[in-house]
Amino acid sequence: MNTNVKLEKWQTAQKRHRLSDKHVQMARELGLNPDKLGKIDNHKQETWKAPLPQFIEEIYFKRFKKTAPAIVKSIKELIADEKTKKERQKKAKEQKRKEKAILEANTETSQELIEYT
Repeated sequence: MNTNVKLEKWQTAQKRHRLSDKHVQMARELGLNPDKLGKIDNHKQETWKAPLPQFIEEIYFKRFKKTAPAIVKSIKELIADEKTKKERQKKAKEQKRKEKAILEANTETSQELIEYT
């Protein structure tokens, strides 16, 4: 699955369940599925359940022994970072192709010179 599609799913889950960027990042680091958050976020009907942000904080602390991630990035920032990364990779790939074409052209001309002499 495309990473952009995954991030869009998290964006819709963030809106639907009213989560902050911090809670979304913690849930992503925990490996939670954004499509299944509705089952966890049912504290109004099942009063024994904790609200979703509180639940995410609790299981994050149990697993990582810290209250929050060191650096919190929003989903929009992650999408923008992914886009710039892909652009850099395309430019690097194009540069390699150009260098390879120049190298091949030089070897062909040197081969022709050797055959001519």
